Amino acid sequence: MKYFLTGGAVILVDQAVKYAVRQNFQPGDSVQVLGDFFRLTYIQNEGAAWGMMAGKQTFLILLTMVVIIGAIWYMHHEPNMSWLGKLPITMIAAGGIGNLIDRVILRYVTDMFDFSIFPPVFNVADISVTCGCALLIFYVIWGENLEKRGRTN
Repeated sequence: MKYFLTGGAVILVDQAVKYAVRQNFQPGDSVQVLGDFFRLTYIQNEGAAWGMMAGKQTFLILLTMVVIIGAIWYMHHEPNMSWLGKLPITMIAAGGIGNLIDRVILRYVTDMFDFSIFPPVFNVADISVTCGCALLIFYVIWGENLEKRGRTN
């Protein structure tokens, strides 16, 4: 249940931030938050990361749905998996759902976080997917050892 709450929180925050940006900015508008280092810049991304595959909405929607369904199926069929394994999968699925909502309703993804040291503009869902992937890699490499250590303490 806590994974549904975590995923729901990610989706809610993602959609709330995107809604606020769409209500207060016009596409292309940018506001400095920390000088030129960090800006809020409203981008309507019709593709995937860095705008790749722009115009391929149907493919991106189907791919996202497959990943989300696969993540939920895997978590359901691995009931003994610890929170170390389920949390990153939840984050990936929730981020995917956040961007899927945009793709289906708007036909683009709302992006807004713009750092001068990192070229693409991104959103909360992207952060969730990226952090989830990093945590999943960590879990695959070291998770079993961490779980064994936790059981022996």
